Amino acid sequence: MKYTELKDKTAEELNAMLREKKVLLFTLKQKLKTMQLTNTNELSVVRKDIAKISTAISAMK
Repeated sequence: MKYTELKDKTAEELNAMLREKKVLLFTLKQKLKTMQLTNTNELSVVRKDIAKISTAISAMK
């Protein structure tokens, strides 16, 4: 996901995406703890996506 894709979205869409990514991060952390996660790189990708969405939300204000 690139920041340029997020600039055109509304605040409601961004908040929905943020909630979805946070839930995904939670499930990935649970899988990591139970040794079910094979690709640990997914954690950093999701964290970076959350940061990009948060940046886009704060830039709107």
